[in-house]
Amino acid sequence: MATSTTRALPAADPGPSVRQLANPARRAWQAGWNVLWTGVTGLATLWIVLIVAVILGTIVLGGWRTLTWEFLSANPESGMTEGGIFPAIFGTVFLVVLMILAVLPVGVLAAVYLHEYARASSPITRAVRFAVNNLAGVPSIVFGLFGLGFFIQFVGRGIDGALGQGLIFGQPAILWAALTLALLNLPVVIVATEEALRAVPGSAREGSLALGATRWQTVWHVVLPQALPGVLTGAILSVSRGAGEVAPILFTGAAYYLPYLPTSGDWVART
Repeated sequence: MATSTTRALPAADPGPSVRQLANPARRAWQAGWNVLWTGVTGLATLWIVLIVAVILGTIVLGGWRTLTWEFLSANPESGMTEGGIFPAIFGTVFLVVLMILAVLPVGVLAAVYLHEYARASSPITRAVRFAVNNLAGVPSIVFGLFGLGFFIQFVGRGIDGALGQGLIFGQPAILWAALTLALLNLPVVIVATEEALRAVPGSAREGSLALGATRWQTVWHVVLPQALPGVLTGAILSVSRGAGEVAPILFTGAAYYLPYLPTSGDWVART
C-alpha cells in the first residue's frame, strides 16, 4: 500500500520593502524638508498669536481705567464724545438676533432639500449650487447696495404706499439691515449644514426607512439631530461674520449718532 507525504513549501521571500528600496539621501532630504515647513508654519502661528496678544494687551492697558459699568450702560452724549455706548451694543445684538432668525431656517431648509431631496444630476440643482457658491464670493458692499435698492426702495416704499402713512419703512432700518446680512450669510449656513448632513452615515437613513419611517421623519428625527453640531457651527460663523460686517449696514441700517433707544411703536422700522 503506497503512502504519500505532503511537504510544506518554504514561504516566499517578500524581498526588500519600498522604504528599503528608497534612496537614503532622498529620505533624509524629505525629512529635513518636513522639519523646515513644520518650523515655518509654527513660527507663523506664533507670530499671529503674538500680534493678537499685543493688540489685546494694548487695548486692556490703555482702556481698563475707562471701562466702567456707566460706560457700557449709558447713552452717548455731546456727539459721541462723552457718555456710554449702550445703544451701539443693543443695536448690534438685536441686529444679529434678527439676522439669525431670518437666515437659519431658510439656510437649513435649503441645505436639507439640496442634500436629501434634490437629484444631484438635475440642472436646477446644479444651478442652485452654482448660485450659492457664487453668492459666497460677492463683496459685502454689493449686498449693501442690493439691500438699499430692494428692501428699502422697492419693498419699504411699496409698504408705505400701500399703508398710506408717510415714510416709515422706506428708509434705512434695522429690519432691512438684518435681512441684508441674512442674504450675506446664507451661503455660509447652507454649506455648513450640507457638510454636516454629508457626515451622517447612510446606514442611519437606511435603518430608519427600513423601520417604516417616511423621508421627512427620517430627516427630522434621525439626520438633523446628528447634524446639529454642524448646523450650530454654521450659525456661529454667520453670527461672527454678521457682527463684523460694516458695508451692508452703512446703506441699510446704520445710525452714526443715536443718543437714546427708540421707544415708539415703529422702533423696528426706524434706527
